[in-house]
Amino acid sequence: MPFHLSPVSWLLVLCVLVQLGYAAYYFWPFALRRVPEAAEPAPAHEQAHPVSIIVAARNALEQLRYLMPELLQQDYAQFEVVLIDDRSDDDTGLYTQQLTQYYPNVRLVTVGSTPEGIAPKKYALTLGIKVAKYPYLLFTDADCQPRGNQWLRHMARGFDNGADLVLGYSPYAEAEGFLNKLIRFETLLTGLQYLSFAERGQPYMGVGRNLAYTKATFMATKGFASHIRRMSGDDDLLVQDAVQLGRRASVVTAAAAQTVSFAPDTWRQWWRQKRRHLSAGPRYRFSDRVRIGTFILANGLFYLGTLAALILPDPEWVTLAALWGVRTSAVVATYAQASRRLHDRQPWWLIPVLDAGYFFAYSLLTASLVLYRNPSRWK
Repeated sequence: MPFHLSPVSWLLVLCVLVQLGYAAYYFWPFALRRVPEAAEPAPAHEQAHPVSIIVAARNALEQLRYLMPELLQQDYAQFEVVLIDDRSDDDTGLYTQQLTQYYPNVRLVTVGSTPEGIAPKKYALTLGIKVAKYPYLLFTDADCQPRGNQWLRHMARGFDNGADLVLGYSPYAEAEGFLNKLIRFETLLTGLQYLSFAERGQPYMGVGRNLAYTKATFMATKGFASHIRRMSGDDDLLVQDAVQLGRRASVVTAAAAQTVSFAPDTWRQWWRQKRRHLSAGPRYRFSDRVRIGTFILANGLFYLGTLAALILPDPEWVTLAALWGVRTSAVVATYAQASRRLHDRQPWWLIPVLDAGYFFAYSLLTASLVLYRNPSRWK
């Protein structure tokens, strides 16, 4: 008996096969890999690998009151904290000046103004990096919190095998409401992509909330020179430039190596944040755009294909149900397992809804970037 499928059903089959391919090659090996969750103190080693923690802050006094004690309590033999006061109108600078009087490893860099045409955060970070006295640089944001006093040690150990960059994970704190669940799911999916790709030897981005690289890497890429006018990209585009120069990246996923921050609490804030992040995408290498785009396109076409299949005169219900069953099972199992490795547990029963909601929102965000280009300034 001949086997016939409509073109829409064949499209859905292709989309599912592509997604299963990504899961088998990238996601499952990453999700199932067992990694050490402890980092034993090694004072002599840490003395030989001193670290400068760099934080750029603008009008972030309240956030710094929570962050700075956590940074200063890091259990590491030799480190400093370089805080950049970027044109603050509050008492950020005064607060840090007070800290420098009591803690010799706290240094303050004050930015009075930003040159015309230069992204403010990149300019601030550049000044901070220039005054950093140690060869290893670790970055986070003022509104983040390390998960304990072992964060620095775990991230610094990422350099041990000769890596030039260390990619960490930074989840958002759990809160009430669907928006928070959607943002946390999007963060998990993004983390799964850039971290699993990096473990396959194809790093393409990191997040500035938890990222480390050597000062030599920053100098080799000429800092942010290639994208200094873009508001976004102080993390992912720098990784792009470094990888293009042959720099190596390592991945650190231990729970103690993470920083946690609070997600935007309104749809408008999240929308602006994602627009700013996605605006850097066109500057990625072609191979990375193809690799990421194929995964996103396969997911998006699956949902569009499903809508098309439902409005056909004679929907192929058995085929559609089978494809949805296979894909949903694979998605839930993969993302749930990945959330275990990343210590960012998601409600598994809600994953299919969050997955559909994310790709719907992603489609709208992409369309808005095409139709209206106006990236927001940082802060």
